Amino acid sequence: MSKSLPYSMKDVEYDNAKFRQRSFTKVLNQTMLTKDVKRKCLGCSTGKFLVIIMLFGLAYLILRQPTHAVSSHGIKDKANVTVNTSTRLRGIFRKPPRLPPRLSPDEMHTNNKSIHQLDADTSKWMGKQQQVKGAFIHAWSGYKKYAMGFDELMPLSKRGIDGLGGLGATVVDALDTAMIMGEEDIVNEAGSWIETHLAERISQKGQVNLFETTIHVLGGLLSAYHLSGGANVSSPSVGPKPSAYLKTATILADRLLTAFTSSATPIPFSDVILRDNTAHAAPDGLSSTSEASTLQLEFNYLSDVLGDQKYSLEAMKVLEHIKTLPKVEGLVPIYISPQTGEFSGQNIRLGSRGDSYYEYLLKVWLQQGASQSRNLTYLHDMYEEAMKGVRHLLVRKSIPNGLVFVGELPYGASGSFSPKMDHLVCFLPGTLALGATKGMTKSKAMKDNLLSSEDLENLRLAEDLIKTCVETYSVTSTGLAPEIVYFHVEDYFEEGFDGGNKSSKFLNDIVIKPADRHNLLRPETVESLFVLYRITEDPKYREWGWQIFEAFEKYTKVDSGGYTSLDDVTSLPHKRDKMETFFLGETLKYLYLLFGDSNIVPLDKYVFNTEAHPIPINASVKRQ
Repeated sequence: MSKSLPYSMKDVEYDNAKFRQRSFTKVLNQTMLTKDVKRKCLGCSTGKFLVIIMLFGLAYLILRQPTHAVSSHGIKDKANVTVNTSTRLRGIFRKPPRLPPRLSPDEMHTNNKSIHQLDADTSKWMGKQQQVKGAFIHAWSGYKKYAMGFDELMPLSKRGIDGLGGLGATVVDALDTAMIMGEEDIVNEAGSWIETHLAERISQKGQVNLFETTIHVLGGLLSAYHLSGGANVSSPSVGPKPSAYLKTATILADRLLTAFTSSATPIPFSDVILRDNTAHAAPDGLSSTSEASTLQLEFNYLSDVLGDQKYSLEAMKVLEHIKTLPKVEGLVPIYISPQTGEFSGQNIRLGSRGDSYYEYLLKVWLQQGASQSRNLTYLHDMYEEAMKGVRHLLVRKSIPNGLVFVGELPYGASGSFSPKMDHLVCFLPGTLALGATKGMTKSKAMKDNLLSSEDLENLRLAEDLIKTCVETYSVTSTGLAPEIVYFHVEDYFEEGFDGGNKSSKFLNDIVIKPADRHNLLRPETVESLFVLYRITEDPKYREWGWQIFEAFEKYTKVDSGGYTSLDDVTSLPHKRDKMETFFLGETLKYLYLLFGDSNIVPLDKYVFNTEAHPIPINASVKRQ
């Protein structure tokens, strides 16, 4: 039986006067000595008197029955006779213990049906997983044919474009997805390109963004290194040796370190000139808080496998410094200055430029949690404080139907609240769930009594928020979410900006402005669906993920190869002619994992960087 019983066998021996069994003699004596009962007995009817006589007679017959208890010498044993007589008497009048219910034949048949249904469900989701793999192959085929070596594919124009520094971001992002899916041909193609071209590209290319290059390229190389065997002696069956990925990652990281070492504060510069090995600040002199604080998983892992702490030390200085800065209930502004090391402005949000700061507080702590060489509990403390701040300052409900959402404080805690939520915020349900159970299933965490009241509150918020994220898909004509939504609240509503799906219950809860209606094939909602399914094991998250995948297939697939972004999800969409690199690296990877076995890349052994590249937690790291 899958559900726990309402009580257990321990109730049988429960040591409490309310449940403890008493002998018939004690019951009779106590009854006869009670004044109320004596009065009732004196006035009882003839029938009641006869019943009492029958009971005494029955007891007498039992006591008179011959016994055949025999001692070891073959002679009747009087002591045994007494014991057996007493036992028989107690056995007649004692109530049987309360036992757990047994399944009836009908229920057993139903239970067997549920097992068969489980097998059918497994087969069903394996089939859907294969369709996601087919989508990945189709996306790669278009990229390979028209844009190999470029950062991204323009599927309608059938050409490539470099938007991330020209390091072949799609190749590196797609590689570990292909490894997880077991697509050996793509692993060979992507791996061979990296081994042949990427190191040379790194030495020749110009300006790249520190954050984007770290999460896409460095993270992708390190994940490929691990998934291809890492420090294991045996070589992988396909693709280059793991050492090829690690060598290239080291070359890249050495140049990216310049962003840290060139800065006068622990906050790194935002941009690096690869060929000159120099770094500088952005034109406005500021770095995004999320960008500066979303580098640690990758640099920590590189230090772990190389045994050289210089990478980790530079990256961790950022979080150690931010720990000392003033915050608003754990929440931080979205800009920070490399020149002063201080936050700039008051804008607080969990969308762009703020999101992955909160994600990495948790994930870096999880990654390094087994390490005995440093105390990182401050990261978990910062994360918990921030989530309390989110619940207190940013969480609201829409009207009329009460969708839970996370808004913004553009002018700080003392300013007005904005009911605006980026699609990027939909990373949060997954992060909240991961933070609550630390990657184990909810049922196991509950059974082992590992969830605090704070964990349970965060888990409830996670489930509320993911429903809202999914409704931003369902409320549109295409079934795909826009980049940004606003929510109808008491002091804000704009008519005429609904999602187009007139049958949606939440049509009037969600406002989609014309400038925000585009869809970039983003992964955040399916990422959270994946994490929540793994943790709660609730099949509705798979069903929601499948609806999203079908909408991608219907409206974004390009017949000649690849998938494209959309301009407007509220009407017949106009295609934007760009396949973002994260569609192969994140969106399709998370969908594939959502429909597959939970033992593949388990959440208690890996953390995913913010570009969905799985990094092993500290205990799983093997040094070179």
